[in-house]
Parts: sequence; structure tokens; C-alpha cells
Amino acid sequence: MIQLIVFDMAGTTINENNVVYKTLQKSINKFGYNFSLEEVLLYGAGKEKHQAIKDIIASESSTKKNEAESLPIFNDFSELLKITYQNFEVATFPETELVFKKLKERDVKIALNTGYNRKTALQLLNKLNWKQGNQYDALITASDVEKGRPEADMIYKAMELFHISEARNVVKVGDSIIDIQEGKNATCGITIGVTTGAHTKEQLKSVNPTFIIDSLPELLQKLF
Repeated sequence: MIQLIVFDMAGTTINENNVVYKTLQKSINKFGYNFSLEEVLLYGAGKEKHQAIKDIIASESSTKKNEAESLPIFNDFSELLKITYQNFEVATFPETELVFKKLKERDVKIALNTGYNRKTALQLLNKLNWKQGNQYDALITASDVEKGRPEADMIYKAMELFHISEARNVVKVGDSIIDIQEGKNATCGITIGVTTGAHTKEQLKSVNPTFIIDSLPELLQKLF
């Protein structure tokens, strides 16, 4: 019995054309690196953004970069993203709200989770005019928990909110490898990769999700 579906935000339900990762790439490269967008997505997609920066720059060498090196990049990224978002238009992927409506008709709870902090996540949701209790039931962000993805803290927090004790009754949906790893670490009954965002079908296959879909409406066909 499916009680809760935890959806990633950007790249899964919200189409923001990778603007966050393009901004991340710009900030990192400003500090003397030369990462492609593909590399930024490979090493950083889905993660809390300061951790993403650490992992991206660490991929260039065998030594871990320390906080002193990554923090100025993170601060630059945060300011640049704030400016970028002021005039940026976002939209949902096709039929996302219809999928949510159909799930609510089945009494399935909808949680959004993200590697963004709460402030950034709410900026996105406000642009869409999405409200908790309407389009979705809960928002869990990286800044709400001790450990971000791939750890399962965000999923566990969502389960606590709805008094769900069995992770087998939870579905995790996301567009990145780390989304699937998060779902598996939470022992979710079903993990679903969607090809609309950070990672390709082949990349998603590498972590063996239960299903891979090309659009959210396919979710309903797979689950019911």
C-alpha cells in the first residue's frame, strides 16, 4: 500500500532548465576551475549545495578540498543565485499538478524534498504559486535535517510528519542518481528515476531503480 510519495523538486517536478547547476558551474569556475555542466551534474546533482561544491572540486584531485576553499565559492553561488532568481521564470513539467491531483484522490501523501535550503526551495514554490496543503503536503529541504542526500534523513522526516512507520509504503521519485540512492538508503518500497533532469537513463540505470520513466504521468501507470 502506497501511503507517501517523496518527489524531488528541480528536474523532477519543476523545470528550471538546470539554472541552479549552471549558476553553480559559473561560481566554481570563477575560482580557477574549468568544470563542464555535465561534470557539475555528475558530481553535484541532488546534493546540498555546499556539499555539492566540495564533491565537485574534490573530483579533480585525490585530496579532499577543505571548508576554507569551498565556503567562498558557496557564498558567491548563493548571492549569484539570488540575483538570477529575481527575474527567472520557472514552470512545472507537463501534467505534474494533474498527477498530484490523482494521487490525492487515492489518499497518497505528497512530500517535496530537495538539496536546496528552505529559502531557495520556497522561492521556487512561490514562483509557481504552490502552497502546502494544496499542491503538496510537506516540504523537506537539506537545511531541515542533519544529513543530506544520499542519507535518508529527509525521507525519514517526511515519514514522521505523516506517522508512517513502514518505508516499504513509501515511493521516492527523482531525476538524479543520488535521489535513487536516498530512496534505497531509506529502504523505500519503490524508487523511480525520471529522465527529465540531471541524469540520463543510462546513468540512472547504474543504481538500479525499480522503474525509470520519461515523464511523471507514467508514474501513475507504473504504480496503479
